Amino acid sequence: AEAQAAFGNGEVYLERFIRQARHIEVQILGDGERVVHCFERECSLQRRRQKVWEEAPSAAISEATRAALCESALRLARAVAYRGAGTLEY
Repeated sequence: AEAQAAFGNGEVYLERFIRQARHIEVQILGDGERVVHCFERECSLQRRRQKVWEEAPSAAISEATRAALCESALRLARAVAYRGAGTLEY
């Protein structure tokens, strides 16, 4: 079903294997002018695309990576004058 939806062909679906891949999310809050982040959380443990466990802060990433992810989330939110609460997933 996923291959059919993504490529119009349900016969083959390939993905690149990434060693030690993580699913990290950054929560943001914006008012259309200003935006802040609420740091990141580790959401890699999932079953059937549902999060089983969330942990903050993530023990799997460095401080430099944490800072880069949070800054990236802020830049993206500022670029669209984000308003509301949202999550950026990496």
